[in-house]
Amino acid sequence: MQIKLFKQIKEKIGLFLVSTLGVFLPFNEANAFPIYAQQAYTNPREANGRIVCANCHLASKPVELEAPQSILPDQVFETVVKIPYDTSKKQVLGNGKKGGLNVGAVLILPEGFKLAPKDKLSTELKAKTSSVYITPYSPKQENILVVGPVAGDKNQDIVFPILSPNPETNKSVHFLKYPLYVGGNRGRGQVYPDGQKTNNNAYLSSVSGKVVTINVDEKSGTKLSIEDTTGKIVEQTIPAGLDLIVGKNDFINIDQPLTLDPNVGGFGQTEKEIVLQNPTRVLGYVAFAFVTMLTQTLLVLKKKQFEKVQAAEMNF
Repeated sequence: MQIKLFKQIKEKIGLFLVSTLGVFLPFNEANAFPIYAQQAYTNPREANGRIVCANCHLASKPVELEAPQSILPDQVFETVVKIPYDTSKKQVLGNGKKGGLNVGAVLILPEGFKLAPKDKLSTELKAKTSSVYITPYSPKQENILVVGPVAGDKNQDIVFPILSPNPETNKSVHFLKYPLYVGGNRGRGQVYPDGQKTNNNAYLSSVSGKVVTINVDEKSGTKLSIEDTTGKIVEQTIPAGLDLIVGKNDFINIDQPLTLDPNVGGFGQTEKEIVLQNPTRVLGYVAFAFVTMLTQTLLVLKKKQFEKVQAAEMNF
C-alpha cells in the first residue's frame, strides 16, 4: 500500500515539474510539449485514428516504428521510434532567434502493455534509454507513453522498453494480434492549444494595397504600414525572426504571404501489429517440427538401407 502511494506521489510530482518547466523556462515557446496534449485530451488518439499532436503540428512528416513481430508473456522488448530530419536546419524560436529542433513522441500500446521497470532492463537497454525520460500519459493510462521534448540531433531514434502482459495473471489480455500506434514530431507547432497561431507560420497580408513604410525592430519585430484601396492606413506587425519577402512601395493582395514559411518541422504517425504468442503453442510447434524432421530423417535412412539391400541382392 505504501509503495503504491509512493508511486502515485512520484508520478504527480513528475507531471508537476514538467508542467512547471513548460511555463517558466524559455524553451516552452520553442516547442509543443506533450504536456499540452496530456492536459487537454483524455486520450491522445481520436476516434478517427488521428493523434491529437497533429492539431498543433500542421505539417506532415514521416515517422517510423520498429517492433518485433511477436513476443512472449512477461517479456521485455524494445520498440524504436524513428523521427528523421535534416539536422542542419534551424527553426525560429518563440523569441525570434534561430535554434535547433527538438523531437517528441507518443506511443500507444494495447491495454496491459506498459513501460518496463528499470530492474528488468538489460545493461544494453539501459544504455539505449539513458538519454530520454519516458512517462505514462496519465497515472491511469500506463499503456500510453510520451517522450519529449528532447534534443533532436541526438534523439532521432527513441527507444521504448516495453513489458508485455501475461494472460494467465491478467484475464483482460489474450493471446492475439495487437496494434501499436505512434506519433512523432520534430520542431515547433503552428498552433498553440488555445487556438492562437505561433510565430512558426508564414504571415499573410490582412488587406490589399500598397506598402508605405517598413520599420524593423530586432526585439519587437517588423511593422508594416499598408495603404488599402480606400486610402486608409493599416498597420500590421510581424514577429521578429521571420524573413520579409515584400518591400516598400510594393502592391500586395489580401492573404498574400508577407514572409517566407519558417516551418522546417512536422508531425507524422504510423502503426504496426505485434502478436502476443502463447508459449505452449510455440513449444508445440517446436515439438511438431522436431518430430517431422526426425521422421523425414528416419525415412531417408530407411530408404538408403533398402537401396543397399537391393544392390547387394542384384550383385549376388
